[in-house]
Amino acid sequence: MQHRPRKRFSQNFLTDAAVIDSIVREISPRSDDRVIEIGPGLAALTGPLAAIVQSLHVIEIDRDITTQLRTAFDPQKVIVHEGDALEFDFAAFGPDLRVIGNLPYHISTPLLFHLRASAHALRDVHAMLQKEVVERITAPPGSSDYGRLSVMLQYRFEIESLLDVPRFAFRPQPKVESAVMRMIPKPVAGLHARDESMLEDTVARAFAQRRKTLRNTLGAVLSPSDFSALAIDPQARAQTLSVEDFVRIANYRSTRADA
Repeated sequence: MQHRPRKRFSQNFLTDAAVIDSIVREISPRSDDRVIEIGPGLAALTGPLAAIVQSLHVIEIDRDITTQLRTAFDPQKVIVHEGDALEFDFAAFGPDLRVIGNLPYHISTPLLFHLRASAHALRDVHAMLQKEVVERITAPPGSSDYGRLSVMLQYRFEIESLLDVPRFAFRPQPKVESAVMRMIPKPVAGLHARDESMLEDTVARAFAQRRKTLRNTLGAVLSPSDFSALAIDPQARAQTLSVEDFVRIANYRSTRADA
C-alpha cells in the first residue's frame, strides 16, 4: 500500500519488520480472538493479524486508506469501518474484545478515556503511544510523571510498558520516541469507587494546579476536619497520593453528599 502521510491525522506509518514482529508476539493473537485495530494505516499490523484471526475489524478515518484496505483484503476477513475512533462504540461488539492500535498521538488521551468507558467489554488493549505518555500512564505515586491520566487509567486497568519503539521504525520519522503498552481491565468486583464521576472530579481538582497543596486544590470540597477524618495531610501535593487514596477521598465525598 502507498499513501502520502497527512499531518492533520498525525500519520506516521510503522515500517520496521522487527518491531512489527515484536508487537505481534506481545499481542499473541489466536484464531478465534475478537479483534479491533485502531488506525491500521498501511496495514503493518493488519496483515500479520489478518493472517491469524478469523475476522479483524479495523477503524480508519482516512478515506483514501480505507479504500486501499478494502481492495487489499478479503472483506469477509478484514471488516473496514471508516470513521473517528473517538465516536466508535466498542462496547457494541460484546464482551472479551481485544483492541490494538498505533494511536494518533494528538488524540491519544481522549481516546484512552473513551476506551476506559468500554473497559467492561474489553479483554485487553495493546496500544502504541508517544513514549512520554506511556511513562505518565505507568508512573507510580511520587513521580513527577504521575498525574490525572495515571490515576484514572490505573484505577481501571493493570498496565505495563512492553517495548520502546525508535523513531526510525516509522515513515516519516516522528519527532518523539514511542512505546507499546498493555492494559488489562481490572475485575469490576475489585473497583471500589462508589461514584466514578466523583472520583474523576476529585482527581481533576487535585491535579489542576500540581504545585499547590491539597489544602488549596481540594479546599473547596474538603474542610480541615475532613482531611483529618481521611488521615490525609492537607499540606501534601496530589502526586504523593495513591490511587487508593483518591478512591477514599471520592467515596468520602460521595457518602457525605448522600447524607
